[in-house]
Amino acid sequence: MLKLKRPHFLTAALFILTAAVPAITHARTPDAVETADEAMAHLKSDAAAEHKNILLSFGASWCINCRLFDKFLADPAIRPILDRAFVFADLNTGERPGDNRHPNIPGGQKLEASLGGRNAGYPYIVMLDPNGNLIASSIAPSVHGRGGNIGYPASRDEIDWFMDMLKKADPALSTGESATVRNWLITHSPVH
Repeated sequence: MLKLKRPHFLTAALFILTAAVPAITHARTPDAVETADEAMAHLKSDAAAEHKNILLSFGASWCINCRLFDKFLADPAIRPILDRAFVFADLNTGERPGDNRHPNIPGGQKLEASLGGRNAGYPYIVMLDPNGNLIASSIAPSVHGRGGNIGYPASRDEIDWFMDMLKKADPALSTGESATVRNWLITHSPVH
């Protein structure tokens, strides 16, 4: 169980705010977006202007591994490393049918499929260039003897694949930064 270090009323307010705009989080876009195409347009614009790539994750409100990935992205030891190279977005595409509190972002499943994530599982993580072209995805050629989506990188093989993804999308990643990311993932892994 995760323990929150903020007052319950603040947690409730944060939950209400995130529930009101569940389709995209972590994005650097100034305004709320309504469709996946709008989100991508903002991300491409921001990435081009800031000379960065795009780190895009697809998930759902019920996905525990998606929340683990969110925690990873938000950690003060990790965020500056990734923020130097990426603009971010998290698109809900796996919500349960009829869940009006947590809708999928319109066009998100189509975007996810176009980036190789159809039925891949969550989170499905991609790293794109500023034009939206795929650099790397969380679909590993071999994890535990089988290929597939690593989701949140928890096992050694999954962490190795995520680090390969990161190095492809951020060739300027230093040895120290790489060690910081790898060690964080190992230390915080739910798999022991």
